Amino acid sequence: MIAERHLHIITHDVPWPADFGGVMDLFYKIKTLHQNNVKIYLHCFVNNRPPQLELNKYCEVVYYYERQKKLSHFSFVLPFIVNTRKSKALLNKLQKDNYPILLEGIHCTYHLFKGNLINRMILLRLHNTEFEYYHHLALHEKNIFRKFYFNHESKLLRNYENQLSNKVKILAVSDHDVAVYKQLFKAKDIQHLPVFLPYITAAGKEGLGYYCLYHANLSINENEEAAVWLLQNIFNDIKIPFVIAGNDPSQKLQFLTHQHTHTCLVANPSDKELHDMIAKAQVNILPSFNNTGVKLKLLNALYNGRHCLVNKAGVEGSGLDKLCTIAEDADDFKTAIKYLYTIPYTESANEKRQQLLQQLYNNQTNANKLIEILWPPKN
Repeated sequence: MIAERHLHIITHDVPWPADFGGVMDLFYKIKTLHQNNVKIYLHCFVNNRPPQLELNKYCEVVYYYERQKKLSHFSFVLPFIVNTRKSKALLNKLQKDNYPILLEGIHCTYHLFKGNLINRMILLRLHNTEFEYYHHLALHEKNIFRKFYFNHESKLLRNYENQLSNKVKILAVSDHDVAVYKQLFKAKDIQHLPVFLPYITAAGKEGLGYYCLYHANLSINENEEAAVWLLQNIFNDIKIPFVIAGNDPSQKLQFLTHQHTHTCLVANPSDKELHDMIAKAQVNILPSFNNTGVKLKLLNALYNGRHCLVNKAGVEGSGLDKLCTIAEDADDFKTAIKYLYTIPYTESANEKRQQLLQQLYNNQTNANKLIEILWPPKN
């Protein structure tokens, strides 16, 4: 008889609805572990997303903790994303048993860093090399105060991640992040565990689509920068229909998309609307200005759309480069778009995509790997 498996999972945000990249991996990991009879004790920091009854279907209990985003939590030692998630109530609950703990993101590592979780099986799920991510946010930020914050956070995170790198077993979302931790921080116990996804089957429709599409959370500055770059350097010249879709676009982006009759903006689409737009696009164009983590919007496009056009940073360390067309500068992008816009998507291309995606992103295979790490088989 298999012994019961109990697991604490601590998340940086409420992982439902699974409507953006930062929580999709969390939710579908929880769901898959539940399907494998793991009893989950979920601890969520609330960050503008309310408690969700949906999570009770997959967890023994769900606890919520307010994220303390006060100016007093700004530090010259601890990153703000960590220092605002240091709950004593959380620590008290963790200390009532000796179950393994899965820390979802650097954000949730305060008690690990402080040495409050000794003699426990602890795994850190690395969502990004966070110091690189914040460095890239700083590069593309125009507001001087936010730019200072991103730079400051990046410097603190680099030191903090270095200190943590050999205190805990680490599971990174990409080979790139594994390489960075090994080379820069000399991490010894780190490996790649792909993200968990809602998709099972590559469902790109055969034939030709109707437009090119860029979709992203447009409130993130580097995503807006990518959209602006496409408008000003690509679709200023080629007159192929181009749609930008995403959350909270700025007035600047709205103005730029209305300057041409062949470009348009869809603000705050529902999940269903976005899925429909991805399916109807001929080319999903997804350049990235950073190479950390895995771009879940690219996976969404690969599972549900036709051709995908990216740059190297958008696929580095993900294993997805074989399924995409890769361009680097504006001329390369223009050439690729003109070509791909005329090429029907085929069943054989979709089959190739399905085979590779299933090798990398099989939720059950990845759950088996995670379970074996948490509860190693006894010889």
